[in-house]
Amino acid sequence: MADKSTFTTDRGEGGETHQHVPAKGPHDGEDHLTTNQGIRVSDNQNQLKVGARGPVLLEDFALREKIFHFDHERIPERIVHARGSAAHGYFELYESLSDITKADIFQRAGEKTPLFTRFSTVAGGAGSVDTPRDVRGFAVKFYTKEGNWDLVGNNIPVFFIQDAIKFPDLVHSVKMEADRGYPQAASAHDTFWDFISLMPESTHMIMWAMSDRTIPRSLAMIEGFGVHTFRMINAEGNSTFVKFHWKPKLGVQSTIWDEAVKIAGADPDFHRRDLFERIDRGDFPEWELGLQLFDEAFAEKFEFDVLDPTKIIPEEVLPVRIVGRMVLDRWPDNFFAETEQVAYCPANIVPGLDFTNDPLLQGRLFSYLDTQKSRLGTANFHQIPINAAKCPVMNFQRDGMMQMLQPKGRANYEPNSLNEAGEVTGPRECPATGFSSFDGADSVGEIGANKVRLRSESFADHYSQARLFFRSLHEAEQAHLASALVFELSKVGLVHVRTRMLSNLVNVDAGLAKRVAEGLAMPVPKASLAAAAPRDFDPSPALRIIEGPRQRETLEGRAVGILYADGSDGAEVAAVRKAVEAAKGKPVLISPKVGGAKLNDGTLLAADGQLAGTPSVIVDAIALVLSADGAAALAKDAAAVQFVMDAFGHLKAIGASDGAKALLSKAGVEASDGVTGLGKDFIAAAGRRFFAREPEVRMLA
Repeated sequence: MADKSTFTTDRGEGGETHQHVPAKGPHDGEDHLTTNQGIRVSDNQNQLKVGARGPVLLEDFALREKIFHFDHERIPERIVHARGSAAHGYFELYESLSDITKADIFQRAGEKTPLFTRFSTVAGGAGSVDTPRDVRGFAVKFYTKEGNWDLVGNNIPVFFIQDAIKFPDLVHSVKMEADRGYPQAASAHDTFWDFISLMPESTHMIMWAMSDRTIPRSLAMIEGFGVHTFRMINAEGNSTFVKFHWKPKLGVQSTIWDEAVKIAGADPDFHRRDLFERIDRGDFPEWELGLQLFDEAFAEKFEFDVLDPTKIIPEEVLPVRIVGRMVLDRWPDNFFAETEQVAYCPANIVPGLDFTNDPLLQGRLFSYLDTQKSRLGTANFHQIPINAAKCPVMNFQRDGMMQMLQPKGRANYEPNSLNEAGEVTGPRECPATGFSSFDGADSVGEIGANKVRLRSESFADHYSQARLFFRSLHEAEQAHLASALVFELSKVGLVHVRTRMLSNLVNVDAGLAKRVAEGLAMPVPKASLAAAAPRDFDPSPALRIIEGPRQRETLEGRAVGILYADGSDGAEVAAVRKAVEAAKGKPVLISPKVGGAKLNDGTLLAADGQLAGTPSVIVDAIALVLSADGAAALAKDAAAVQFVMDAFGHLKAIGASDGAKALLSKAGVEASDGVTGLGKDFIAAAGRRFFAREPEVRMLA
């Protein structure tokens, strides 16, 4: 009998790739045709069309992969999201969702699925810094038993545009300006704001982008969102709409803008280093997966179109159901091989999940696959270990640049009958267990008889949710957002762009427009014409960070800088260090010299960092454990004075020994919220920021 003419791959525990003969399928013991992601194919004879004689749909990922691979059978940095950090981990399901979806990953409570998660900035190149004001990519690759599922989202639940055809324009506008090649990793320039001011649909996203969400304290302290509305399909073929949320265990925490700028100078790799060190010391970052589940009836009565990616469904309207958790517990063995070569594609989806007609999502289904094939230089990028499925992969795709496997046999097509008996052999499509697109009737995104290039009228309200977001924020967050707009628009040299942006802001909130206009020394223009008049909704507390449901006043996962010098009380240093550790914080010993300082008992205590190279911007609170002589000496050291001034200006807790008064005085720190002694009051204060102090230290819009 002839060899079966196909090949399969899977991966070992250490990530190595194994080649082996076709394995039996997990469901019924037969060989099954799969995509390169290990997803079973239900029909290998027909494209996905709108009706039997209708046009072919762009979302047919099996078709696209097959044709793309064929196109590349004969023989560069990501354009966006180039700067990234990633880690291995697992997803653990809390409860079975078998009533909602047939996806294998959601069937058995307690089961763990391996995954690889990458966080990234959007605008900068691979050599840019970690902390600019920017959206963070949040992409998770689940290695499920039914193939790879990529949930590719951001730390913001909405996006700038409604239709994927505008994505190149958006990215071109925010990247370095074409004639001068700058600014790098920044949106504060003419071309970006020119585009945004001309695109009212971007207004909601701009509220988020100018908020504290885009200057996070840590990657472990950001939320993640799938952005789009997807479907879950159960065994009976019934569909439930779903929006995906990742909720961080440590809560949501941001920096102050001045702090983010200084961190960029002190440690360009701040977020990457933080993620590495958390995993290295066993404080594994963790998120819970939440779902907003709803049916067609809800979608029809909701005030906004659920297919519009510039809109959210507030959690107060539709609560998030927590169904599992993600834990990141292993750093990549090789940064290039894994973090750089990982290829995420929203089209990688498994049976039991499906797409909707969201026009931005539909374009992404094409764009990502095309990008990865170009970037990694081959149609065989799925064979790179970090991208390889951990379930059997069986198909007849062949050759191409960097083909690493060795298919055997004569046949490289399906069906074939090259065995001795002349029978059809090799993997075949499986209608029962292969991926099938939802074919139920519903009116959400219903396809009409005519092919048109139109934007649905239900997408026309561009300001109501932007208003909802701004008015839901804490007053300090509102001030930060207004100040961010002033900063960014101050970098815009074109007066008509600033004026147009202000006229858009009038539709969001008249008070916001007035604050920004005053910060720019410009008059408030009339409101721009709106396709749909903005409406008022009840505030959504879930949208705020300060005093919001995911703010955690705790030291867990946060760092405390303990500044000491010659003559410091060793017992006090030890007590503060012990108390920080007991609160699950990270103590960072800082002295004028990296070798350490001699304590009052004559012992030398080594430091974790030198004062000049370990500024207070990289910790969450500071403790000054100094003698009177030590404080007097440090009061003459610019780095020490700046260390204290920045901590106070960035609204952090400051614990100080009695001897530290000279340094506090030189730094201009007087009695204020969050300035304490070194006891329990400091530990209680160290896990939060003191925003009531802000008017004392800076002028905000």
